[in-house]
Amino acid sequence: MSNDPMAAVVEYVDAFNRGDAKAMAATCADPMQILDGMAPHVWQGPTAGEDWWRDVLTEGAHLGASGYNITLGEPRHVDITGDHAYVAVPATMTFDLRGKQVTQTGSVFTVALRKVDGEWRLTAWAWVKGA
Repeated sequence: MSNDPMAAVVEYVDAFNRGDAKAMAATCADPMQILDGMAPHVWQGPTAGEDWWRDVLTEGAHLGASGYNITLGEPRHVDITGDHAYVAVPATMTFDLRGKQVTQTGSVFTVALRKVDGEWRLTAWAWVKGA
């Protein structure tokens, strides 16, 4: 067990990079909330992560996007108050768009976490899109 909430954030992003929705969901608390630039923009509840991932794949198929990969930078904030934490970390996303690699820089991944049975779990995240 890590007392560093960033470990849970890294675990979530690693699962995302593998396209493993079940592993992403395993890092989340219930309930979970996601705020993202893709419609419908908000997902919440016990299946928020899996619902969001399903919508990512649907949108990706529609746009010709795939091969998503996130690289995290050094966190700007890792604030812990008891069993709650707030993390804001710069991020870069790469993906394939109709055969061309796209690199989206300047994004920020902001995450709220809480301890569940002694383990940090994501309770909400927001992706602020970069350039």
